[in-house]
Amino acid sequence: MPQKNEPPAGNILTDLVVPPGAPWSGTVKQGQILRIVDLEGLQAVDFLCYNAHDPAERYCAADTMKISGSIFLEKNTILYSNLANSLFTIAEDSCGYHDTIGGCCSLESNRVRYGADATPNCRDNFLRGLEPHGLSRKDVVANINFFMYVPVEADGTMGIVDGRSKPGDFVDLRAEMDVLAVLSNCPQMNNPANGYNPTPIRVIISEPA
Repeated sequence: MPQKNEPPAGNILTDLVVPPGAPWSGTVKQGQILRIVDLEGLQAVDFLCYNAHDPAERYCAADTMKISGSIFLEKNTILYSNLANSLFTIAEDSCGYHDTIGGCCSLESNRVRYGADATPNCRDNFLRGLEPHGLSRKDVVANINFFMYVPVEADGTMGIVDGRSKPGDFVDLRAEMDVLAVLSNCPQMNNPANGYNPTPIRVIISEPA
């Protein structure tokens, strides 16, 4: 596996830092690698993806879990669409235990869960990331939370607990078709998803040699 500070192999097409609490979106062409780096550790990254040519085909949490047989994402997990096609494959992963069930925080859920009003949240970030691509609220579906740990106990109890990512941990996603990727560098301050301290992440798109 590549070392944490080692750049992706091949030609780097995009390399940028996403500030705490900010969205990002971009197209990753078939065969390219999208790397998401948790620069300081303990930072959740909410993530959605779509067929770039037909966004009605998009990430399906249920099929991804059913086909992989796990609620956690790790190396070699395939991210399936609602048509059971492969969107991304996790080609490398230095952390593991990425969440598929917790969903994104929203203004409304923050109000109900924490009594917090007018809070920055991942659903609004998704909407900001989707808007340039002609997509809207109806296109926000159950999402992935990279670097967020949501264990489920034998009695069904679940909760967002301290993350397991360390500074420099990363996940490499290989595009199996042309994919529109949209993420929110989670701004949540009311649970341990970000260690109560949102920090920047790095996004790299590379084309293997």
